Amino acid sequence: MSPRRPLAAIVALLLLLAGVGAAASAAKPSSPVLAKRVIGQSVQGRDLVAWHLGEEGTPTYVLVSTMHGNEPHTRAILQALRDGPAFDGFNVWVVPTYNPDGLAAGTRRNAHGVDLNRNFPYDWRDLDGSYESGPHPGSEPETQAMMAFLQGIDPLRVLSFHQPLLGVDTDTKDTAFARRVAWTLRLPSRTLDCGGVCHGTMTGWFNHHFKGSALTVEYGARPSRHRMRVEAPRQVVALLGGGWHDWL
Repeated sequence: MSPRRPLAAIVALLLLLAGVGAAASAAKPSSPVLAKRVIGQSVQGRDLVAWHLGEEGTPTYVLVSTMHGNEPHTRAILQALRDGPAFDGFNVWVVPTYNPDGLAAGTRRNAHGVDLNRNFPYDWRDLDGSYESGPHPGSEPETQAMMAFLQGIDPLRVLSFHQPLLGVDTDTKDTAFARRVAWTLRLPSRTLDCGGVCHGTMTGWFNHHFKGSALTVEYGARPSRHRMRVEAPRQVVALLGGGWHDWL
């Protein structure tokens, strides 16, 4: 046999293996992002961005963070999901920063001085001070954007991440799911009644108008970087029934 023939066979085999490797890489994308959508603008014109992650064709979840600008840490959970490796098994939209003007100013309320979690048009009350509810229900552009987004997506579940009360509200529409969230995220089960001022909230509005359920998840005032960027994202993936392709 000519010495060139084994060499040619080896080259052909290497090319075949390279092709298989490329196909495997294509089958397992490195990013979980399916789409990016600007769902609206803040009072000061900052984009409100939702990221579509995971895989389509499974029940839809929405995760929202930084509704209050002085509660910035939990957005790291959603950013880690967006920026991490691909996963499968569920279909989720994440909104890491729902109140970008408040985040920029380090304040609870938006640039109009309105608490966005008191501005939704369900059980709305005219509140003042830290819980200023706005001139009327749904008055704020951020509220209008989130309402339109959720109406278009119609998710099975909504998780609203907050600080600093450390617990999951289990006095809600789907108590069994809320307890599972608390157990999976290693947070206490609690009744979060806001001291009697839980009016015009996003979760209340969603639970009243949609078949799905929404609940509030509260971390502490200063959760560790490791918990927000590593532990909690892994727990969220486990909660929603997915799996990482490669999570370091």
